[in-house]
Amino acid sequence: MKNKNKILSREEIRNKLVRLAWQIYENNLGESEIFLVGIKGRGEIICSELSIILNDISSLKINLGVITLNKDQPSLNKISTNFDKINCTNKIVILIDDVLNSGKTLMYANASFLNIKLKKLSNLVLVNRTHTRFPVKADYIGFSLATTLQEYISVVLDGVEQGVYLS
Repeated sequence: MKNKNKILSREEIRNKLVRLAWQIYENNLGESEIFLVGIKGRGEIICSELSIILNDISSLKINLGVITLNKDQPSLNKISTNFDKINCTNKIVILIDDVLNSGKTLMYANASFLNIKLKKLSNLVLVNRTHTRFPVKADYIGFSLATTLQEYISVVLDGVEQGVYLS
């Protein structure tokens, strides 16, 4: 990709996902099942890859879900899931996205679970830019990178240019 610096290759992304899967497993050893909920798009892809790794390394029952929201204006549009959130009652839910930038997307995704009595709600991101403007943190982080506000992180999860780029 022109004018972009590759900061993570596909292999490095895979290694980060394996480490994150082990962290999820270790932090939830006493559980029989968890919900992995990917934010539509790249969060959904990361969620799917993590579930495959978790199925290989653990006996956890992995429930997959997708949450859909408008990342630019989440307050103006309906937030929906492809599953009934009531099934998450007294369960562990991990929300997954590719990049934690301002925190707005994860904040609204988290807020959609406020009416459900969860055992625990966590956030997982592949890349944390450390520029949050909203009171949201990632509990599981693949890669932390301090950037300027003018720099942009792009994540490509398919095709020949797979990787994480800084521009």
